[in-house]
Amino acid sequence: MNAKKRTRLKTARDYGFSVGRMQPGPLNLITDVSGVRVGHITMSSKEIQTGVTAVMPHEGNLFQEKVAAASHVINGFGKSMGLIQIQEMGTIETPIILTNTLSIGAAADALIRCMLDLNPDIGISTGSVNPVICECNDGYLNDIRGMHVTGDHVRQAIDNAQSLFEQGSVGAGTGMCAYGLKGGIGSASRKVPLDSEIYTVGALVLANMGKKKDLTVCGRSLGPLLGPVPGPAPEPMPDGSIIIILATDLPVCERQLGRMARRVQTGVARTGSNIDSGSGEVVVAFSTASRIRHYEPRTVVPMPRLNEDLLNPVFQAVAECTEEAVLNALVMAVTTTGLNGRTVYSLADFLEKL
Repeated sequence: MNAKKRTRLKTARDYGFSVGRMQPGPLNLITDVSGVRVGHITMSSKEIQTGVTAVMPHEGNLFQEKVAAASHVINGFGKSMGLIQIQEMGTIETPIILTNTLSIGAAADALIRCMLDLNPDIGISTGSVNPVICECNDGYLNDIRGMHVTGDHVRQAIDNAQSLFEQGSVGAGTGMCAYGLKGGIGSASRKVPLDSEIYTVGALVLANMGKKKDLTVCGRSLGPLLGPVPGPAPEPMPDGSIIIILATDLPVCERQLGRMARRVQTGVARTGSNIDSGSGEVVVAFSTASRIRHYEPRTVVPMPRLNEDLLNPVFQAVAECTEEAVLNALVMAVTTTGLNGRTVYSLADFLEKL
């Protein structure tokens, strides 16, 4: 094992890890949900190991055409922004920005400015805007006190958004650690056949949680088999966090999205997480099935709602793509040396030896 970056990044499926029984979408990414895009900006240089990831629910003006949404806090040791209004109003009206804990202010300021540029009516003829920012603490590898994320980085991540995006040690995941290994960004999707239609559920995770001894892969306790890392014993890692973004094109209301968000915990737990006391674990879920207009002329607005009796395969899809997204974050991350010369190894380096 060494700290050099691998030239070819394999997915969990490339290693033979097939999660669940449902079929993934063509990309096996959250962007299999039509219109969803993801962009990164990555800063990886010595003690600076951080970045920004932007999730775009659709390609239009999100303030003018919002999406139905819900949020769920599994464990509230976190500093996310915008969740209260999501819970109250059941909508998302901005891109979702992921970054490190001490950069949420810079991210929010930049996102607000982006929305003001797009919408000259905000704060003049209409109300304010609700920026959605989620975070994990990358301070084990990153000089988090340096607050290196700027507004330009946030705008670049938004501009970089596309359907095919990198996973692992990129964007907000650049400095993250999970299960005592290198963590980061992971994603997966599942097809959900209902009647004659095929719908999609996709997950994107920012994985920064767990202990190596607890790591479980496809039902197998893998952590104890990995053995120690090379060199001197590493410094203990603090409790981490995980952010999960769920997207779907299913015609579900915000309450049903909340039910989906609560099933994320099943997929995370299957990888070995015990939801530590200091682990911030937050879910944001949205549906692209309908748009909620900011200037709605109708008095009564119909909203789609799936038959409750048909939700079980949806819940299964949520669990499966969340579990696989965590595994992709682990195997597609690269061994990284960062702050104070700390080196955190990729799960892929161990798998090559097993």
